[in-house]
Amino acid sequence: MSAEAEGRAAGERFRQEQSLGVQPLGDLVAIIEQATGIDVAVLEADQDQHGMMMRDPQRDAVFIGVACTRHPMRQRSTLAHELGHVLFADVKDGSAGAWSHRSAEEIRADAFARHLLIPIEGLREFLGERGPLTQAELSEVVQRFLVSPKIAAIALCQAGYIDDATKQEWRTLTAPRLATRFGWSDQYRALQDDSARRRAPQRLLARAISAYAEGVLSVQAIATLRGITRQEAETELREAGVVPAEHPVAWAEPADLPDADVDLAALDEALGAPDHDTDPSDVKTSGNG
Repeated sequence: MSAEAEGRAAGERFRQEQSLGVQPLGDLVAIIEQATGIDVAVLEADQDQHGMMMRDPQRDAVFIGVACTRHPMRQRSTLAHELGHVLFADVKDGSAGAWSHRSAEEIRADAFARHLLIPIEGLREFLGERGPLTQAELSEVVQRFLVSPKIAAIALCQAGYIDDATKQEWRTLTAPRLATRFGWSDQYRALQDDSARRRAPQRLLARAISAYAEGVLSVQAIATLRGITRQEAETELREAGVVPAEHPVAWAEPADLPDADVDLAALDEALGAPDHDTDPSDVKTSGNG
């Protein structure tokens, strides 16, 4: 089976196992975290770094990290791509991301991401018997499935809606250009704002908030985890009704205290001994004289 076929089969299987149907996917971070239990973080990173997958063999834990970016469609495809590596249990080395030679694992992860984000059957349900297509229909597909024009063009070609020449032409278009041309630039800017924001793993953040509510974790720790100020974190938590629990100190009643067994013999002996610091001339003696 080719890398393309493997990726498509895995993408369709994931949708089926998670009861996602063939409709567009919403919040991909939440879907991955809820479906797989994988911790996903959106982090500030260099502009050339898009995403990574890390595996901890000792704890059998997997983490996915993607970069904050003003390119929301690319962030979604990166998330899906890294999920593909996780599901295929790929072990990536330092050369895995070399664009001069795409490995079979990278091609397979690309195919998985494409078929997960824009399944062929979902595309056919959306477009029906429309044709020939124009850039207006391409814009609708990009807007509906939240994928790049490049990924949309490949899917449209595979579904038989456009030929290879049109696919090559449309691959060069950008989502901002289509959004501006066809009137959904406000939506695209909202997507940009969301993809450019840091995001902590939900399970980790939930545990931290529980610890804060129990009074064992500071609000600063939550602020640092979320990448916001201490005041912002405290305000959000307070408005949500999350405040540190007070643990009053339980003082015992005197009557409840146990009887003290103190041996005062040594103290009595010490008090009865002569005071060696006393000047003999100060000591008065009894009797005549």
